[in-house]
Amino acid sequence: QAQPVESGGGLVQAGGSLRLSCAASGSIFSANVMGWYRQAPGKQRELVAGISSGGEPIVQNSVKDRFTISRDNAKNTVYLQMNSLKAEDTAVYYCAAGQVLLSSRPVSGVWGQGTQVTVSP
Repeated sequence: QAQPVESGGGLVQAGGSLRLSCAASGSIFSANVMGWYRQAPGKQRELVAGISSGGEPIVQNSVKDRFTISRDNAKNTVYLQMNSLKAEDTAVYYCAAGQVLLSSRPVSGVWGQGTQVTVSP
């Protein structure tokens, strides 16, 4: 099956904003929890945010005041709105779909290729 496809990454100055998008097939999107992981250089991959098929969001405490996850069922797309970006947010961000989103990986799921987010201090 097709991978989710991320877009929206780039270079941004600290304090700025980016919105990441993840487009998935209808079957993947409707049947799975969707979410975003990130992996910074030298660090383990971590779950940033997730949203259930019913639209229930969860965002990690480290970014919950700055990041918002949402989904558009009509477009089969999940978004990650990132505000007040910090240098430590620099990472490759991966969209994932799965039955469960563990802290490091999705269960019975699929990954996108990732999109680079670089925050300049």
